[in-house]
Amino acid sequence: MVLLVPLSGLSYPGHAALALLVFAIVMWASETVNLAVTSIMIMFLLPLLGIESFSNAAVGFANPIIFLMIGGFILAEAIRKSGLAKRFTYFLLSKLGTSPSMSLFAAIFSTGILSAWIENVVAFAMLLPIIKEIIPLMGVKDAEKGNSNFAKAMVLGASYGSLAGGFGTEIGTAPNLMAAAYTHLPFANWMVFGFPLAIVMLFVIWKTLQWVFPPEVEGIVGGKETLTNTLSKLGSINRTEKITAVILFFTIGLWVTTGITGLDSYSVALIGAALYFITGVIDWKDAQKNIDWGLIIFFGGALALGAALLNTGAANYLIHDAIGMLGGNPSTLIIMLLLMVVAVIFTQVMSNIALSAILVPIAVTLASAQGQPVGIYAVPVAIACSLSFMFPMADPTVAMAYGTGYVNIKEILKAGVPMVVIGIILTIIVLLTIAVPFLG
Repeated sequence: MVLLVPLSGLSYPGHAALALLVFAIVMWASETVNLAVTSIMIMFLLPLLGIESFSNAAVGFANPIIFLMIGGFILAEAIRKSGLAKRFTYFLLSKLGTSPSMSLFAAIFSTGILSAWIENVVAFAMLLPIIKEIIPLMGVKDAEKGNSNFAKAMVLGASYGSLAGGFGTEIGTAPNLMAAAYTHLPFANWMVFGFPLAIVMLFVIWKTLQWVFPPEVEGIVGGKETLTNTLSKLGSINRTEKITAVILFFTIGLWVTTGITGLDSYSVALIGAALYFITGVIDWKDAQKNIDWGLIIFFGGALALGAALLNTGAANYLIHDAIGMLGGNPSTLIIMLLLMVVAVIFTQVMSNIALSAILVPIAVTLASAQGQPVGIYAVPVAIACSLSFMFPMADPTVAMAYGTGYVNIKEILKAGVPMVVIGIILTIIVLLTIAVPFLG
């Protein structure tokens, strides 16, 4: 049907890419078939519709983020299997308390603070095994059947927290780095407005998820006594846990010092994963059994579609058309809002790195033409590219949360829509108030 609608000024491959985008969104949102199956269909429909050759389409599976996901999954499995996740979970709860509200707070803020400095996928992957340990402690059974509001809030809270935490620094997300490269804003300038925005957004996520998914549990079964007894039974830390911890801290150290070592975060994830295999903490059978490889296929197909939208000019066509509709002299607020809405829509179905590569230069050009601070549009665009709360294909962390089975796509959408709306409003308020003197 989309192919039958005339679109002047757009090539056939671009037109077909938009049609395939609509098809993919409907299939993913309705879960007519497994998400990975839709991605497999995208891979043969791209050449079949004359959008891309299969060789070009397969480039989506060579995107570095795929290998970051694989490395993150392997790290998470090692932390779980070694027992380190269980030990840390009980220690954390003994300090924070046993209520579902405080458990959710810990999940959100742990990933949020970490992801300001390391990849959000990594921050989430490290916390996911701990979340999976906490949920049964609350008396939840068969959470993977999607029957627990507390489980839904926990996995989505950690995922959303990792996204919001990235707002805090220039290195927090890839779109932030793209905006920094074009605007040349000092690192400290970004933190002046980025950290307050991130912290407020983390509190919003904490409160909103408790409202959307009111917990059906009251706290850890047995309370403090359960924690004390279990910690005493675990005894002192064993050799495998020590090896796991050393490799984990070594990997985190490499992530934090990428600017010094010259390594990239994708390589570091694979270094950590390889060390766990070499030291025998896990073996390949663990990786085969406990890693959701279907999610890797799903995400690769989504990236392939995003690349096709970029390469055929379909994404650029929609963006320029949207800006052209504003007329001759639109206000700063209207342009900012439009660019953020466009970014939010596209970031649900394509790589936010590729999207920021399109939108940030346009944002900087618009600001220069209007005599505005260089970051006035580029910064909110970068932040909007990370408001990937609504669909699993929007971000690997949301895909991994979906992969637990605790939450379905409709529920992700139910929680994600208010997050996106609040995120846009908060960003605009911060950018037009405290941020203005620091935007260049």
